[in-house]
Amino acid sequence: MDLPTAAGLALGSLADLALGDPRRGHPVAGFGRAAGALERAVWQDSRTAGAGYWLACVVPVTALGLAADRVTRDRPVARALVTAAGTWAVLGGTSLGRAGSTMADLLDDLPAARAHLPTLAGRDPSSLGEPELVRATVESVAENTSDAAVAPLVWGAVAGLPGLLAYRAVNTLDAMVGYRSARYARFGWASARADDVANWLPARLTAALTVVVAPLAGGSPSGALATWRRDGAAHPSPNSGRCEAAAAGALGIRLGGTNVYGSRVEHRPTMGAGAPPVRADVRRAVALSRAVWTASAALAVAVRLARRGATA
Repeated sequence: MDLPTAAGLALGSLADLALGDPRRGHPVAGFGRAAGALERAVWQDSRTAGAGYWLACVVPVTALGLAADRVTRDRPVARALVTAAGTWAVLGGTSLGRAGSTMADLLDDLPAARAHLPTLAGRDPSSLGEPELVRATVESVAENTSDAAVAPLVWGAVAGLPGLLAYRAVNTLDAMVGYRSARYARFGWASARADDVANWLPARLTAALTVVVAPLAGGSPSGALATWRRDGAAHPSPNSGRCEAAAAGALGIRLGGTNVYGSRVEHRPTMGAGAPPVRADVRRAVALSRAVWTASAALAVAVRLARRGATA
């Protein structure tokens, strides 16, 4: 039954390209609201409590995917349509690109640009000028190309609809409670580690695809590969650095530096040997991101079709 799943992945990816995220009633937003309400009810400064919370959120979503998978097993059209809907719901590649492009449009109005930054990155925008807003946007687009699009497509290729839904639940929980803070250092530990595991392969695939498609954004494949290999492991995240380093090398720019997240300050290592990014590099990063994730969609469909051929 891999042909219907492949068709669903293709249709859902095309829907994201054409439409972006659903504007109302987004199921991921609904999941986030429910998870937030549960977190407020069960929070304790404990890894055990956090692990239980993670299970309580992820297991029902995964079970829903498994149930839909079972119900549509002998109904190929329904399976394709359900997979398409799930793919569209969990993908965010086009919306990520739109958010990056909007930042490029707003840079002549710094207060508006600062107000827009939280849609892309969690750092404090209050004192950022254009150079730091540009760097934050390019880094966020590079990093989130994996989280928003490549990773769900990888898990869709591996496990179909259950993989799509489970990945998005895992990644959403990391965004909600997985960051370092006094409240979530222990409670969010399980969510953060699960997201690290789920994104290990997709992040490296994102970097590899960045090498392959770099010319489509006017970039350098050799620069992407060299910077990924040299600088990718320097980032504090086991995954994000691979994506950011490859993008920096592809675009011939330098990323990294000091980031402020509320009361927390992080000094990130330098990635890339070029000059810091400028305004024009935002649109180049968006073009690179689009090329990477659409290539990953084609690869995911090809994997499902190859699986069908292998079992025929």
